[in-house]
Amino acid sequence: MYAVSRCLVIPSSTQLSDLPFHSVIYNPTGLPVRSSGPMPRSPELKKRPLPPIRTFTDRIDDDPSHHLAGPFRPQTPLWQDSTPSSPGAPWPNSHPVLSPWSTQSRGLWADIKSLRWVIVPTSSLKILLLFVVLWANWEILSPYFGKDLKNPFAPFLFISHRIPFTSDDDPRYRKGWLDLAFIAYYIVVWSFVRQAITIYICRPIAQWFGIRKEAKLDRFGEQGYAVLYFAFTSSWGIRIMSQLPTWWYNTKYFWIDYPHWDMKAELKAYYLVQAAYWCQQLIVMLLGLEKPRKDYYELVAHHFVTLWLVGWSYLVNLTFIGNAVYLSMDLPDSLLALSKLANYVQWNRTKVATFVVFLCVWSYFRHWLNWVMLYSVWFEFDLMPESSKRWSPEDGVWLVWWMKYQVFLPLLLLQFLNLFWYFLVWRIAIRAIRDIEISDVRSDDEDDGEPDDDDNDKDE
Repeated sequence: MYAVSRCLVIPSSTQLSDLPFHSVIYNPTGLPVRSSGPMPRSPELKKRPLPPIRTFTDRIDDDPSHHLAGPFRPQTPLWQDSTPSSPGAPWPNSHPVLSPWSTQSRGLWADIKSLRWVIVPTSSLKILLLFVVLWANWEILSPYFGKDLKNPFAPFLFISHRIPFTSDDDPRYRKGWLDLAFIAYYIVVWSFVRQAITIYICRPIAQWFGIRKEAKLDRFGEQGYAVLYFAFTSSWGIRIMSQLPTWWYNTKYFWIDYPHWDMKAELKAYYLVQAAYWCQQLIVMLLGLEKPRKDYYELVAHHFVTLWLVGWSYLVNLTFIGNAVYLSMDLPDSLLALSKLANYVQWNRTKVATFVVFLCVWSYFRHWLNWVMLYSVWFEFDLMPESSKRWSPEDGVWLVWWMKYQVFLPLLLLQFLNLFWYFLVWRIAIRAIRDIEISDVRSDDEDDGEPDDDDNDKDE
């Protein structure tokens, strides 16, 4: 006679206590007899200690891919990085297998359909040149078939909606639907500029300094691009603010004489170019066109809040406060990226100096000035003319009473994100002071937790 348990055939003479697993034993009639208990734990398993409980911030400190804490971790000594194999290099007599994040083109049309033109610089350049050629051909040929016809490709390359009869010395512009065409084109512009700087400028510089790991080369390129972009936009933002009554956060003029619907040409271009940059950054993250980071949700939240501020302030003619918010973000970010670069190339004195300057600039711009703007929204909102406190889009006025909270909320959310990152920045500073005499040659730099490439080669 036999009993069946878990598809095993067990002689009826077997003792139930001898069964090594939790099971139910059936007699020949199909009725259960008893259930054996689980196998007793060995003494070794009973003595195994519980893993330590790690806090959320501890995990961030140890995360080499975190955009803020990761680049400030101890770096592998230069020239001791593993030498990566060339990305996408095929085996002999085989077809190349490209990674999902490869920057090699799969053909212009394939890159357009898959949106990979965002990270493939050759494809984005072809798209840019296509519109330039179409615009130039129209300018050359239009005198022969229609002198009064406007160039339909001009809104992609240049700002639109000039206000009639404004002076050529100080032309003014309003917002309009063609602004979307300008933003779309400059999303492609920033895609090309970002990848060209990252791949063709920053990568060779990083390799010259002895950086070899593929992940660190990518991060070095990102920070090099960030230094150039934010240095450019912060300088441009200071120049524009110097032309406005809001010069150096004279916040009452955010509201006095509202609505500010007639924009200087430079202010409008600055606003739309910045909007294109943040849209491009968000597209890359949401579509997974680059290798995802562990702080993905923090960055997506930051990009959404930024675009909320950008889009809404432009729509309701609050471009003066928009310029102030842009400047408060851009200048600290340029110094943060510069400090990260100094850490990657192990210029320790430069890293310390730039980090100290960055900490002071971040404290002033990202916190003090942000609170100044929040104070202005809450307490100076009513300085605008009474005739502007209504919802009348055709007249360019939108600021009914509840719009005060609509402006205040995204600024407050941005401040919460800044405070969280500010806490991390101070943890980095304290850790650096505490460990200043400790040298660490372990490979715990920003490699996203991947093994060294030379280790992979050994396995193969």
